[in-house]
Amino acid sequence: MELASSFGAAAAAYAEHRPDYAAAAVRWALDRAPGPRVLDLGAGTGKLTATLVALGLEVTAVEPDPAMLAELRRALPDVRARPGSAEAIPLPAASVDAVLAGNALHWFDMAVAGPEIARVLGPGGILAGLWNVVDDRVGWVAELARVAGSAVIGPRDTPSGWRAETAQVLRPGAAPERAEFPHGQRRTADSLVAALATRAGVLVMPPRERADTLGRIRAFLAAAPETADGEFTLPMLTCVLRGPRNPEAPTHSPPRGSDGTSAPGRGCAPAGTASGGSSGC
Repeated sequence: MELASSFGAAAAAYAEHRPDYAAAAVRWALDRAPGPRVLDLGAGTGKLTATLVALGLEVTAVEPDPAMLAELRRALPDVRARPGSAEAIPLPAASVDAVLAGNALHWFDMAVAGPEIARVLGPGGILAGLWNVVDDRVGWVAELARVAGSAVIGPRDTPSGWRAETAQVLRPGAAPERAEFPHGQRRTADSLVAALATRAGVLVMPPRERADTLGRIRAFLAAAPETADGEFTLPMLTCVLRGPRNPEAPTHSPPRGSDGTSAPGRGCAPAGTASGGSSGC
């Protein structure tokens, strides 16, 4: 199983256990957008979509994995949700004011997705990626990361690692803006283990390795005073990478389908593969 295509197998657990995004981070990501039309690209089960809806925005969600998309539609039946990928966005040109990606931008093939995103953005539109990371400046969280291992809490999943790993996630010379916002999620030891079990690196482990890894995490949480007894807050940050404004509509377009949107093609790999952009890491 490929990393980016692993999420559909755990779509229900992902929907139940993954955190939402700090509202302040979403507002900052959008504060330069010229209008309310927002595309949640690689929307997964709708964690970011729900925040966008709560802020009163005109939201379209696009997600390549059928199981993840089904969870999104179940949770948010009134949202316009369509199958598609970052490399073949099923929307007309200049149809949105902002493109946001929650824990998904690193999966995009930006050589293909970049022109597609520019195509659907109107003049002055913005692209922003949001990532939820654990705050390893807190002692027990740093120890959790050590115990869990990099397949569970990887370089992109901590603040300093996120800054390094996303330095070139847009295009070279794009000069993105960055901001980090405090966040947290109420968890128990069991529900934190369940959340970590939805990480791509865990989903692709052989069964014995997965059981051993989750058992090691469970033992740590049972022994740590901060997490051993009932509910606790997992310290997190929502980190945002915001690109420059879209200067103008592109002067050329990829091949069009019969409805005027991009014809499926390059980079549209099966159900959320590495070019597809399924939400999460």
